Amino acid sequence: MAEKAQYEELVRQFSAFGAVKRELGRIMPAECPGGSAAVLTLLGRHGDMRMSKLAELLAVDMSVTSRHVAHVVDRGWIERSPDPADKRSRILRLTPAGHAQLDELSRRTTEVLAERLSDWTDEEVGRLTDLMTRLRQSFDCRPGTRAAPAAFDQTTRTPAST
Repeated sequence: MAEKAQYEELVRQFSAFGAVKRELGRIMPAECPGGSAAVLTLLGRHGDMRMSKLAELLAVDMSVTSRHVAHVVDRGWIERSPDPADKRSRILRLTPAGHAQLDELSRRTTEVLAERLSDWTDEEVGRLTDLMTRLRQSFDCRPGTRAAPAAFDQTTRTPAST
């Protein structure tokens, strides 16, 4: 197990990573805020799905998911159609315009990452991807998948969450 100081430094790096996320957010089209980009990305990755599944994947409340979906529907990037198995539910599906928007988002983020990581080796980029994947799996917080970890003891100067 890592030393306490390593975890404290990791927390500081997480805070600094917010700057990376903000910069990636600034390159997104004004009409496609982060929540909308997340909806498009998840539909692109997982295919058609119910709103409840999307809320689970986003790890946010259904009301937040509904607002994101409404924004994306208003722009014609996704459509809602009745679920054949349950007419009360809707299936969310990317439209051709949604696929085009998702391609544009991918192009922009890929260009920025390629520019900013141009002095990294392929191995370093791969290692970062692998470690971030593993970190995300360790924090899998979908309902029923993992218990919340206990906070650090009282002697820790760094808060358990930021």
